[in-house]
Amino acid sequence: MSDIQLPIAFESQMISILGKEEFDKFKAAVNQSPRTSIRLNPGKRFTPSWPISPIPWTENGFFLEERPSFTLDPAFQAGAYYVQEASSMFIEHVLKSLQIPKGIYLDLAAAPGGKSTLLSTYLGDEGIVIANEVIQSRAQILKENAIKWGLGNIIVTNNDPDHFEPLEGFFDLVLVDAPCSGEGMFRKDPQAREEWSPDHVLLCSSRQKRIMDKAGALVKGGGYLIYSTCTFNEQENEEMIQFLTEEFAFEPVQIPLDPSWNIIESKVETPDGTFFGYRFFPHKVEGEGFFITILKRPDSASTQEPGKIKDFKHPVLKSINEREEIAFDSELGFEGKGKYYSLNDSIFRIDQQFFRHFERIALHLSLRYFGVELGKKQKNDWIPSHEWALSTLPKNGFASFEVDLAQALDFLRKNDQEIPDLPIGWVLMTYQNLPLGWVKNLGNRLNNYYPKEWRIRM
Repeated sequence: MSDIQLPIAFESQMISILGKEEFDKFKAAVNQSPRTSIRLNPGKRFTPSWPISPIPWTENGFFLEERPSFTLDPAFQAGAYYVQEASSMFIEHVLKSLQIPKGIYLDLAAAPGGKSTLLSTYLGDEGIVIANEVIQSRAQILKENAIKWGLGNIIVTNNDPDHFEPLEGFFDLVLVDAPCSGEGMFRKDPQAREEWSPDHVLLCSSRQKRIMDKAGALVKGGGYLIYSTCTFNEQENEEMIQFLTEEFAFEPVQIPLDPSWNIIESKVETPDGTFFGYRFFPHKVEGEGFFITILKRPDSASTQEPGKIKDFKHPVLKSINEREEIAFDSELGFEGKGKYYSLNDSIFRIDQQFFRHFERIALHLSLRYFGVELGKKQKNDWIPSHEWALSTLPKNGFASFEVDLAQALDFLRKNDQEIPDLPIGWVLMTYQNLPLGWVKNLGNRLNNYYPKEWRIRM
């Protein structure tokens, strides 16, 4: 890796933070290639074939010794793991060490979906994640990753932070991985280095304050706010803690650290007490630059419950009656009770226990995806969706067929295939027992239902 040229003003900033001797180590680390890391999906059984080593602050995260072609790995396309930067997986340690109560979580700036899928895993069937992205094209990527993860507890929305105002005090946890100047990504992203300037830092800080001015009010009494960036400077980090404690009532939260992790704890003195931030430097930690702080809303802060919506009316979403819902759950062999909705003649399912929260969200926000889309019901037959294939829900009543690597890649490329001994009708294609999607064997030809827009072109 050739030497990375850092902006002069950035070097001065980092020397003031680290000192000259530490800065030299930092600069040397920035000139080294970063390690690739993945986070496994416990909802899908998968054992990596590559050499791996554990990331110390996460149960599901691992470093890889070399970077494979993820695009050409059917297990990646099946949602068996997510390629995520190691430092940001520290959020798992935050959740588990604080034993943050499960419930309704919001990831306000969620694309491409690494942190949302991490929250999804932590919650399991005990909560839901509203994964929001303001930019429409990025919301589409977020939707794809939520579908691949497959746990059915993610609602993807496409909204500006302003649109959340009716939901103040609604969320048990609000996570904001804020758009930032990207200093922590300098060795991975040449564009971040080119765009950096002191003025850009101030612009990012101003944008972050606008977002956090909305986000702070969304946390219910007793709930948590997690704020993170991939920067080192204090304007986008410690000064944001000052801003939040001036605008809202929050209580400090300190996270237990293993000294061997080399994560640097910083302290911010405020009239409400000493607050804490945690900074990851690439010369100290095997990971990229990262900053995170956790704040707790006092129990006395306002809390908004979803309330009962007597007659749910939505422009495009229709609630399915209880008799049909019971029949669906029984027919499909789903454990637990589902709440079902129809959208464009397709049937969606979410967990029954969160349907009031979902309906409240649906009335105020622009939905891009929710729960699991099962497909269309025509008389007694299902036309199953790709979303159902990738979900962890059972697919009772459908045949499945295990393919080898070459057949899996042909399927993912939507190439014409002839597969001997394939059952007639709808067939779930699997690779290493991981569902990839559907084909329909008509006897004289094979129809591949893998989404065109997801097709591998390599």
